[in-house]
Amino acid sequence: MVERAGTDRLSCRLSVPDRMHGADDRTDPPVRTGSSTTSASRSRRRSVLIGTAGIAAAAGVGIAYTLRGLPDDDHETDSLSWERDPNLIAHRGFAGENPENTIAAVDAATTDTEATGQRADLIEIDVVPTANDDVVVFHDDGLSERDDGLTDANGIVWDTDTETVTSAEVLDSGETVPLLTEILDAIPSTVGVNIELKNPGSTELRFAEKLPSSELAEQKELWRPFVDRVLEIADEYDNEILLSSFYEAALAISHERSTYPIAPLFWGSMDDGLEIARTYDASAIHPPISMIQGTPFFDKSNLPAIDLVTLAHEDGRDVNVWTVDSTQQAKHLAAAGVDGIIADYSDLLAGASR
Repeated sequence: MVERAGTDRLSCRLSVPDRMHGADDRTDPPVRTGSSTTSASRSRRRSVLIGTAGIAAAAGVGIAYTLRGLPDDDHETDSLSWERDPNLIAHRGFAGENPENTIAAVDAATTDTEATGQRADLIEIDVVPTANDDVVVFHDDGLSERDDGLTDANGIVWDTDTETVTSAEVLDSGETVPLLTEILDAIPSTVGVNIELKNPGSTELRFAEKLPSSELAEQKELWRPFVDRVLEIADEYDNEILLSSFYEAALAISHERSTYPIAPLFWGSMDDGLEIARTYDASAIHPPISMIQGTPFFDKSNLPAIDLVTLAHEDGRDVNVWTVDSTQQAKHLAAAGVDGIIADYSDLLAGASR
């Protein structure tokens, strides 16, 4: 793979400043750059390359996944125009339309058709290990821990052998749990991939918080082998990669051992999320819609009056918001200035100038 050193904002608006290094507990392992050469320095960073926006195909992939009861746009939403054109990020391959995190989902999300939906700019997927240390694309810890059963198999993914995991049928769709390599094989090189580092195979993780250095060091040991396997796989592909996670240690290892751009996912503490983003020179932040000021969804009763969009943009970072499931939400978020919407449906930006 050829490393792309960016000095300007690309169409996805992910900034690509030089990496800033502070005094920390880093070692100096080989840094993966996505290139077969080793001449690039640590200061060079990959930036997510957005493919030309088109139309996504949901036709023929699980009619059961296309049904939703979205609220009608209110009068205020009708008055909003698409002054901004945020990126469309297919959450698990548009999980509201397709069997999530499957080859069929990414095929639908990256194929141009005459359907009403749009081709995704990036595909968001989740990764976890199996008992054989293979990397699979799957969201949950358990193969069937949801009430309706995500798959027809049982067991914790990282305690289950690869053959069993990859034979498990997802949501009665005929699709099975794929390896990360299989998913990346199915995504055109012109489409970016947001790989969420979900779990390295442990129940001892510290979720969505900025950690003291001693505790961070312990957590990094849990994440390092798994992150290394993900990076080794990603290096074999030409897609631009964005690594995200709720876990500081996963992002710390990614920052140390690669030049792929990273993005912390926010949960309870906006301050912790911002501090993690600054510590590891993140290219983007991924907050929930409830953290976006200037929208009807902002949780002002439980959150501080922090304008995440403004703060992130002042720091040169994008704001990609999860999880968006209606055009009403998308319009308000675009008006608030977000850079990307992580969406369950492919038609949420219909009417935007893409």
